[in-house]
Amino acid sequence: MRRRSLLLSVPAGLVTLAACGNDESGSSKASESPSPSAAAPSSAPSPKIVSGPLPEITAGTEFGEKPTVAKGSGAPSKDIAVKTVIAGSGRTIAENDFVQAHYLGQIWVTGKVFDNSYDRKAPLVIQLSQGTIIDGWRYALAGRKAGSRIEMSVPPTWGYGTQGNAQAGIKGTDTLVFVVDVQDTFNSKSSAKGKAVPQNNADLPKVGTNTDGAAPSITVPKAAAPKKLVADYVIEGDGPVVKAENTVLVQYKGVLWDGGKEFDSTYKRDTLTSFSLQQVVKGWAEGLTGKKVGSRVLVVVPPALGYGDNPPPGSGIKKDSTLVFSVDILAAM
Repeated sequence: MRRRSLLLSVPAGLVTLAACGNDESGSSKASESPSPSAAAPSSAPSPKIVSGPLPEITAGTEFGEKPTVAKGSGAPSKDIAVKTVIAGSGRTIAENDFVQAHYLGQIWVTGKVFDNSYDRKAPLVIQLSQGTIIDGWRYALAGRKAGSRIEMSVPPTWGYGTQGNAQAGIKGTDTLVFVVDVQDTFNSKSSAKGKAVPQNNADLPKVGTNTDGAAPSITVPKAAAPKKLVADYVIEGDGPVVKAENTVLVQYKGVLWDGGKEFDSTYKRDTLTSFSLQQVVKGWAEGLTGKKVGSRVLVVVPPALGYGDNPPPGSGIKKDSTLVFSVDILAAM
């Protein structure tokens, strides 16, 4: 089994399409990244951000390389120390954004590495929101730019608290050191990036190709719904191919084939959502597997691969409905 990230402050919930329209927070946490030893939601005060001290990165000094970090020297700061080691030129990170990043974490006093994503060869995709990730990351990354390498030290107050994290070998008195390579950042206005693909089949819905962060239009034809799954590019990105075991970060909009009524949308909730493809209806899992990150995909889900005769209560979806989705695949892990 793939080792899971230790960064989350609380266990991740599994929000699948079975809960369409009922997710009040609008964000679902990736099932691949629950904390093995969850800290309680933080009520710590906002920290002071200082520039040091921070240990030296002695090897793996390029962006994207697994770093080697020296053991901390002397006493660490009681505040959060942050340094931009390599300055990126991407979008500025804000509170509640999702970030895609490689990282390494170790304990200040011993230099023991307790977690890193480089060995897993899969970056973390996570939201910088309270209760989702340790507070140190929220404060240290806000205002930095995508494409940057950030080094930070995080005292217990904004890490795992006085209880520490026993499974990771973190004591309640341990200051943590992280090196974070921020590959990208996403917010509620993020869209697919790629080349528009002609939509020539008159018997299939037409999806808008705007990439301004607004919800694309979905026009359902006056034709019989297809009996089989449809998963076609509307915009084809150039990112890695999504695998069946991945967790994906998406923007999406869903309408009913019959009548074209919208029943769910991340655009209306003004937030992105992430989920494991192993935790969604079959039509989504099969339709997104094999597609490229950065793409917008038209997914038409027949009842047998959707909710069949058991739609979610209160969703507005009737039994045996064919569902039509526009899905922007922003990231995968």
